[in-house]
Amino acid sequence: MVLRLINIVMRNFKELEVWELGKYLAIQTYNQTKSMPKEEMYGLTSQMRRAAISIPSNIAEGCSRSSNKEFVRFLEIAIGSSFELKTQLIISAELEFLDGEKVESIQESINQLQKKINSFIKSVKKF
Repeated sequence: MVLRLINIVMRNFKELEVWELGKYLAIQTYNQTKSMPKEEMYGLTSQMRRAAISIPSNIAEGCSRSSNKEFVRFLEIAIGSSFELKTQLIISAELEFLDGEKVESIQESINQLQKKINSFIKSVKKF
């Protein structure tokens, strides 16, 4: 009974720090990609935004799953999306679509989020 209550509390995605950080990262990405070239709107800009929005979306979707194993799977997908976004940021910087400071700021947010998701996965696996 106690374990069941813990799982219910964990599954309110709006109360999860990793979801909140993921949401912030998505907003940060949207704001920073506004300055990218218009011809990239349906290319790299769109891809970066999809990767960024995928992070909190997968965390939220994982909360709806009935087992911790499934929840962890969605958390791992969120981490995968964060690595996708990192790659796209590097490419954007090398193409000079975004300046280095913008890229560093977003990458720092990604690094923090990845660490927190990894820690969260470890704690979810314990239950």
